[in-house]
Amino acid sequence: MNLRRILRGTPLAAVLVFGLLASWPGNGSAGPREQAKRMHDRLVGVPPSEAVLTSMESSIQVDNDPVAAAYTAMSNPIFYISSLKNFVTPRTNVPQTVFADLNDYSATVIGLIRDDVPFDQVLYGDIVYVGASGSYSQTDNVHYEQLEQNRADLSDPNVLVRRLQSTLPGSQLPAAATAGVLTTRAAGEAFFSAGTNRRMWRFTAMNYLCRDMEQLNDITRPADRIRQDIGRSPGGDSRIFHNTCVGCHSGMDPLAGAFAYYEWDATLGRVVHTPGVVQPKHLINANTYPGGYVTVDDSWVNLWRAGPNSSLGWRAAAGSGNGMKTLGMEVAASRAFSECQVEKVFRRVCLRAPESATDRAAVQTIADDFEAGNRSMKLVFAETAAFCMGN
Repeated sequence: MNLRRILRGTPLAAVLVFGLLASWPGNGSAGPREQAKRMHDRLVGVPPSEAVLTSMESSIQVDNDPVAAAYTAMSNPIFYISSLKNFVTPRTNVPQTVFADLNDYSATVIGLIRDDVPFDQVLYGDIVYVGASGSYSQTDNVHYEQLEQNRADLSDPNVLVRRLQSTLPGSQLPAAATAGVLTTRAAGEAFFSAGTNRRMWRFTAMNYLCRDMEQLNDITRPADRIRQDIGRSPGGDSRIFHNTCVGCHSGMDPLAGAFAYYEWDATLGRVVHTPGVVQPKHLINANTYPGGYVTVDDSWVNLWRAGPNSSLGWRAAAGSGNGMKTLGMEVAASRAFSECQVEKVFRRVCLRAPESATDRAAVQTIADDFEAGNRSMKLVFAETAAFCMGN
């Protein structure tokens, strides 16, 4: 195909993507106008106007540029108000339901995508998006519920605006303690409430590495950072610990140290941050195994850089650090992070998981373009929509 070099300086990747597009078996069954309508419906969730449909059809048929057609579709405010909101909302809550209210987590992801902010900052940036009107609160979600009830145009930078988490009224977080959506109020309520703060790691892995603990299980890592609350002989059988418990806890517990200074205060309805003071939940049930690891600070280490989970492609420089921001950098720099974002968009736009060898090759190529294209999620949506527009 005669392709316009639009993919932010990655023409070779563009050729690969659209080479896959040209060979996709469904493309012969739909003409350019039908493909344009299907693309718009899947991206936005509503039919396009005749003018928009004609413009998209021209991009596909005349310019051989389906990515441009996708960008045209994404200019519809409903892409941000509804489609992106539904895309991100399951990440913000434990049941992973799409029916939760707009909140500071989901609004921030929408804003990052809208403004083409490098998406790796979702896990470490001093960033939050708030409504320009109304009053953000550290202790309730009313501000965002009102935005949603009023059908605020989230595609308008004058309506949904970027702010520093560290400078919001009532913030306890210095810039160094912010970690993108992980330190939003919604994330704290969902993942820091009760428990031992391990839940925050599990859902970070699910949402940004596309792996739950079963997929991360590795019994070959050393157990020296497993906390005291995990028994070494459950039911009197040490084999259970070595063959089962170690698989998750040997990697998770060293990473969850990053959350040691964070807690959800249900009475105040907010995240609290206690720099230098380990939250008691990290120290509970110490008598279960007194010889276990005692959390003394917010240090973390990624033992999964070796062993089977090295396949996740860890690329950050350190592999260890202090606090949530540096852990967010570790996750966001990985190859698995890039592939996961593409896979999630693929499921949303193509209405199926990547299944065939062609699908999997497309995921790899789009992930390459994501990394080369300043980690633009808009580009991921556009290329994925172009790949799937014929089927």
